[in-house]
Amino acid sequence: MLKPEFIASIASLGPDFEGLVGALSTEPEVSVRINSAKGVRAAGAFEPVPWCADGFYLPAREAFTFDAAMHQGLYYVQDASSMAMAAVAAHIVEAGGGAPLRWLDACAAPGGKTTAIASRLPAGSQLVANEYDRRRAAVLEENVAKWGNPDIACVCGDAVRFAGMRGVFDVVSADVPCSGEGMMRKDADAAAQWSSALVADCARTQWRIVEALWQALRPGGTFVYSTCTFNRTENEDIVERMARELGAEGVAVAALERPEILRGLSVSLPCYRFLPGRVRGEGLFLCVLRKPGMADAAPLRAPRMTGRRDAAAAAVDSWLDCDMAVTTASDGSVYALPRALSALVPEARGMHVAQMKGRDIVPGQAVALSTALREGAFVGVDVDYSVAMAYLRREAVTLGDAPRGIVLLRYCGRPLGFAKNLGNRANNMYPQAWRVMSTHVPDTPPCVVV
Repeated sequence: MLKPEFIASIASLGPDFEGLVGALSTEPEVSVRINSAKGVRAAGAFEPVPWCADGFYLPAREAFTFDAAMHQGLYYVQDASSMAMAAVAAHIVEAGGGAPLRWLDACAAPGGKTTAIASRLPAGSQLVANEYDRRRAAVLEENVAKWGNPDIACVCGDAVRFAGMRGVFDVVSADVPCSGEGMMRKDADAAAQWSSALVADCARTQWRIVEALWQALRPGGTFVYSTCTFNRTENEDIVERMARELGAEGVAVAALERPEILRGLSVSLPCYRFLPGRVRGEGLFLCVLRKPGMADAAPLRAPRMTGRRDAAAAAVDSWLDCDMAVTTASDGSVYALPRALSALVPEARGMHVAQMKGRDIVPGQAVALSTALREGAFVGVDVDYSVAMAYLRREAVTLGDAPRGIVLLRYCGRPLGFAKNLGNRANNMYPQAWRVMSTHVPDTPPCVVV
């Protein structure tokens, strides 16, 4: 239930918000964004999201958990409003002439905006996705691994620490922690926890994050500020302060100049407000700003090349078609990160690509789903829907006359994950933390978009 104080605060925003309270009691829209980097195309006449070429509205919510395609990273279930980040990324890339970018996505979990950005970046770009909360960071890593783009480094920590990386990034985006007003239609807790004190506290945190991240942005670089809330305190007041105290200049995004997207409230900066009832999505505020001046991104020390490559590194080289810096932890976990990214964020361990088990080097799930997976690196075995879902539930599966040893399971012609075939059964290598918990699996897959 919406609090009277919140309803009054919405009414104070003006006539454009008159229908918002009523809209918050309606059912949310359902939309997905397909992974074109994996060759996915929408298989049906789905209505497109106007500001995202890869986004589509669904007529109803599907049982996504039971669609193997989602676990393969072929699409991401994402609110259409949040897909605006794809339009912003496309605009920034075009304005930069298609040159590679260093991009910091500073408040990245659960990964929807991160993967939308990654889908628009040109080859050679480097994307750092940071999340403060460790549990949410694990979700971010999972979603990034499923999406499969190797040029993303996931890190966990306070975004403020990036202030020390002065002028390193061409773009910084921050979907900052907020009072969550835009999520009240989906999340009852957002409505229950709301208060004017929370709004004020969030605004203080937002400014602390913005002020620090501004230091990490090169002169002439682009800052993308966003929230999922409606009030002016956390939105226009913050970006106006950026203009006043930091010299930020507004940047218009042509793809977002649409009649259903509301402009900012009494502000000269080009701001974009997505309101339920006006758009087919949840609440979002977004503003793109430019740092004055012009300079190249700060140079980095070249990544150290080693003459000797150990067995784990050699295995990763044979699996993935990119130049990786490979490290092995004390517990035998093997991590890999593109070498250029390892120079950008040395603390990033990269994706979990293997596990050392005695003399064996066992490939990890991130390898199976990576777009850098080498063709023919593993023997492939095609499975049907029932076997695919048993695998995703981390049950033992039987692979018939498949060769013994580690094989790459494929569902509908695309990688699903690894198993070690023993003949009469196969050891399931799907990550325990990712397993589908429900046992009530339908006989046929839900019809989504691929």
